[in-house]
Amino acid sequence: MTNRVVVGAQWGDEGKGKIVDLLAATSDLVVRYSGGANAGHTVKIDGKTFALHLVPTGILMPHTRCLLGNGVVIDLKSLFGELDALIKEGVDVGGRLSIAAGAHLVLPHHRIIEAFTEELAEGKVGTTMRGIGPSYADKTARRGVRAADIVHPERLKAGIERAIAFWDGITKGRLSDQKCTAAQTFDEIMSFRDRLMPMLVDPSRYLQSATRQGRSILYEGAQGALLDVDFGTYPFVTSSSTITGGAMTGLGVAPTALGQVIGVVKAYTTRVGLGPFPTELFDDDGQKLQKGGHEFGTTTGRSRRCGWLDLVSLKYAVRVSGITHIAVTKLDVLDAFEKILVCVGYDDGGTVNDDVPIDITRLDSVKPIYKTLPGWASPTVGMTDYDELPANAKSYLRFICDTLGVELLIVSTGPGREETIVCDDKRTLAHV
Repeated sequence: MTNRVVVGAQWGDEGKGKIVDLLAATSDLVVRYSGGANAGHTVKIDGKTFALHLVPTGILMPHTRCLLGNGVVIDLKSLFGELDALIKEGVDVGGRLSIAAGAHLVLPHHRIIEAFTEELAEGKVGTTMRGIGPSYADKTARRGVRAADIVHPERLKAGIERAIAFWDGITKGRLSDQKCTAAQTFDEIMSFRDRLMPMLVDPSRYLQSATRQGRSILYEGAQGALLDVDFGTYPFVTSSSTITGGAMTGLGVAPTALGQVIGVVKAYTTRVGLGPFPTELFDDDGQKLQKGGHEFGTTTGRSRRCGWLDLVSLKYAVRVSGITHIAVTKLDVLDAFEKILVCVGYDDGGTVNDDVPIDITRLDSVKPIYKTLPGWASPTVGMTDYDELPANAKSYLRFICDTLGVELLIVSTGPGREETIVCDDKRTLAHV
């Protein structure tokens, strides 16, 4: 079984959780390589909904082991809260989750700093307020606290004191005002010591051993390509590498370890928070997409901005992540539309382009050039056979794949695990 990478191809919220859950059925390991509790994966199984933020969705498969790589920043309170909730729901998590010793921790002061930053008009980007950005900032500035530090309490204590002293100085006592002390933080982190220590591994060695044993690995990305810190719509991005390359730097694996790259694409486009969004709709169609797709963030609860599918930005995502196959989600949300618009180019001050601008910040000013495709105005909800799809729905999917130069692997026709069409390499279809 070839290894596979699952990445978001838009601004996150594409439905990666369901796709990873499906692919985990034929994977021995599911590993996350970036992001933190700012990610939100929702999986619906047998009428029961699981909302996960840090724990890989592979945990819902009883045979699958999971790993959080060193590219992930970990809020221990959030992590163990998720694990306890899963245990309460009857999910056996014992011994199935490993954590990279080099993964950095999200500490209580990181949330306070993020709230402070968001209050500044110039720095506001619409984050999830989970402390992710400041944690990565501490990591890059070499004052971060890593999971391995919990093995050495004195080192852990010194690291926490150093970080809090720095930020308290920068914010002129804001941490002191909110009674966020090094001693309290140390005690909170140490309360998880006994549970965390048995989970710590060297991710590179762990995955190399799994590969030599012939075990199949599913690499799970967080957010989406357009939120990548290097290739996304900077500064309205996350703080980590969300594209395929992040799997290598976030886990210590070689490019040769990766196989099929699956980009998850919502049948339209959404975005949470601030930043450019060329195809955003402010009319009845936008409201219809939001209502039909239940577009509210798993992590924040905020309503998502909605718009037509943007194939220009998708081509960019395919290029920077090396996407070979796509999984199209929420196709059924378009059932109510008699016509569907698709962005195939940008008007950039009178110049027509079919690629994103070299200066990606110019997405703020481009105007989408649309191609109108016929809708199917009939239900696709719950379909599991490609032949059952309306002709115009199949034409829509074909147009997307032909434009992007990729193969169609999965079509999601509802939130449930069974509401799925799975394609093989010959484009014939089988039930999940």
